[in-house]
Amino acid sequence: MKTFRDKVAVITGGASGLGRQFANVAAREGMKLVLADVQGDALAGAVAALRAQGASVIGRLCDVRKGEQVQALADAAVAEFGAVHLVFNNAGVGSGGLIWENTEADWEWVMGVNVWGVIHGVRIFTRLMLATAEQDPAFEGHIVNTASMAGLVNAPAMGVYNVSKHAVVSLSETLYQDLQLVGAPIGASVLCPYFVPTGISQSHRNRPHDVRMTDRPTASQLAAQAMTDKAVTSGKVSAEEVAETTFKAIADGQFYIYSHPDALAGVRERMEHIVAGSNPADPYAAAPQLRESLRAKIKGAPR
Repeated sequence: MKTFRDKVAVITGGASGLGRQFANVAAREGMKLVLADVQGDALAGAVAALRAQGASVIGRLCDVRKGEQVQALADAAVAEFGAVHLVFNNAGVGSGGLIWENTEADWEWVMGVNVWGVIHGVRIFTRLMLATAEQDPAFEGHIVNTASMAGLVNAPAMGVYNVSKHAVVSLSETLYQDLQLVGAPIGASVLCPYFVPTGISQSHRNRPHDVRMTDRPTASQLAAQAMTDKAVTSGKVSAEEVAETTFKAIADGQFYIYSHPDALAGVRERMEHIVAGSNPADPYAAAPQLRESLRAKIKGAPR
């Protein structure tokens, strides 16, 4: 996708974090915007701010876990702007702790947003874009799925999140191959950010009632939350920088997008162990104090 001006971008999780920065870049590039989010006040604020800058934008409340709501989002985009060219399946949440301590509600929430949200976005918007392309020989489109470095490595005490993001990487790679197979004029990318200062470490603030956390957090969940908060808030690469990198990658037709290329050393090590058939590497081999700190927090946190 080489040109953005006057094209239409749909962004889930568009009211804050990476999604909000995608919207800023898209508006600067002259795109028309459809923002989706579950947080109504933040969504209204984002829409108002973008309109004040002269952007053509609408906002829709959307729980991406629900296929009918994603379909309604697509219908609203077409009704307002006539087509969709660029889709960011970006909405995401996180939950940590020892993997056997995560509840069924934890799994339903994280997999619902992070995996089913992308599934619904891919199945609904890809077909919409393909139908548009059949009517317009000049059509070009692109789909960006937000995964994570957690989709390429497996850090301890992040099991639910790791599983969800590995699924997004696999889904995205398959989408890319399927689009290539049929010669579609639609590109695909998977974004794998590392620790970037966004609100994802506090995503429980918007956790829906039907998957609410009814029990007190376990020691491992409290420890994982504390470590994630620290890592995310101390990230040196900003969401703005990631958005700029992502748009450049879209224009270049680049599939894998990384915020921290240096972190790929861990991915390489994991793959080498897989090929060799050896046991998973110690993620704390170079910094054992981090392992001991996490272990101490898990053992020492109030139960």
